[in-house]
Amino acid sequence: MSTLIRSCMAVATMDADRTVLTNADILIEDNRIARVGHDLPVTADELIDGRRLVVIPGMINTHHHLYQTLFRNVPKVQNVKLFDWLINLYQGWRHITPEAVHSAATVGLGELLLTGCTCAADHHYLFPTGYGNELLDAEVRAAAALGMRFHPTRGSMSRGQSKGGLPPDDVVQTEDEILRASEDFITRYHDPKPGAMVRVALAPCSPFSVTPELLAQSAALARRHGVLLHTHLAETRDEDDYCVQTLGKRPLDFMESVDWLGSDVWYAHGIWFNDEEVARLGRTRTGVAHCPTSNLRLGSGIARVVDLRAAGARVGLAVDGSASNDASDMLAEARLALFVHRIGPHGVGAVSALDALEIATRGSAQILHRDDELGSIRPGFLADLACFDMLDLAYAGALSDPVAALLFCNSRTRAHTVFVNGRKVVSEGHLVHVDEASVVETQNRIAFEILEKARPDIDLLQRA
Repeated sequence: MSTLIRSCMAVATMDADRTVLTNADILIEDNRIARVGHDLPVTADELIDGRRLVVIPGMINTHHHLYQTLFRNVPKVQNVKLFDWLINLYQGWRHITPEAVHSAATVGLGELLLTGCTCAADHHYLFPTGYGNELLDAEVRAAAALGMRFHPTRGSMSRGQSKGGLPPDDVVQTEDEILRASEDFITRYHDPKPGAMVRVALAPCSPFSVTPELLAQSAALARRHGVLLHTHLAETRDEDDYCVQTLGKRPLDFMESVDWLGSDVWYAHGIWFNDEEVARLGRTRTGVAHCPTSNLRLGSGIARVVDLRAAGARVGLAVDGSASNDASDMLAEARLALFVHRIGPHGVGAVSALDALEIATRGSAQILHRDDELGSIRPGFLADLACFDMLDLAYAGALSDPVAALLFCNSRTRAHTVFVNGRKVVSEGHLVHVDEASVVETQNRIAFEILEKARPDIDLLQRA
């Protein structure tokens, strides 16, 4: 099967020189990009008129909590900081089921696809009593049904409230359970081959929800199987204080003490690193998933993305969980990444449109160790592409620089066409493989049912 996108308005190749081509053609053969250039003398099974289209590499989301799409915009936690937000929402999260997670993943991944994201990493760490990896199975099924490239991470929490942690005891697991389930998940789903649609990582939730022993054992298990490591780190000042008071070390020092530093590790957020820590992250090529919307929504802070990139750390983009964003919109996330760093020491020139797009594509691909086949539009790379129709009111008058217009202008437009692995998964602004109206109806029903169960506990906590 071959597809030719002919005479594109602009193609942001995101190669090493960040080349932007105009009036260019892209030839897809099977699941890879065969040729990129001008007036390609070829025929194809499908021809797409690209004159209205800006084409970018499919963006890559490096941190999400898909189950949280069921908990968007919950009134009681609209205006609280991270720890209070967590304590209250755990009362709803403890009621999730495989059906709920499948619905939530379909919604979150579908929304990502519609905003030009073709690959996503999800951090699922919550396992209410009675459920194990079947919750992750539900996510994998949802991604497969949508046709999305997926990097699920097997998260974990072992320190419940009875052991001094934040989560209720009925959403955590024992360390033996976690390690057995982690190895099982790797065995069943991790695909190390080129072009893989599913790869996995291990992702204990955070320094305040697991023990040092579990972090060290998870690192050893992951390296034995050749998979990556992921967790939250340096998200809030409260976390800094907790680590110093209970662990005797700052968060990064503690993570280094349990062997969580290096090119196979990436952290979500990474806001509160000091100068020495930024340099250490750069030297070790440790990754950071930048989550600007969530960080502002919870008042957590702004990550030092400019400094991290200058130091050599790998930086990718992420929407974070949809209960702290409250969207799964990668184009909007890239737009905010473009603007938020202009307030601060580096000034208005801190991040350009191409910088932000690079973080969302090549940078994210580096985080997931996929930069040899994802994140750029060039021959031999996987055909994961997002095409945006620029003849829209949102971009009227902005076409002197159509690639930058995607980020500078209103990001409310859906992607027109999205390819994953050479297959069309979004066509004319709609998901190809699922019925969106049915997905919305199911999600709203399940979300209402769960919140009704949780409301008495949330109300009690709010009054306490």
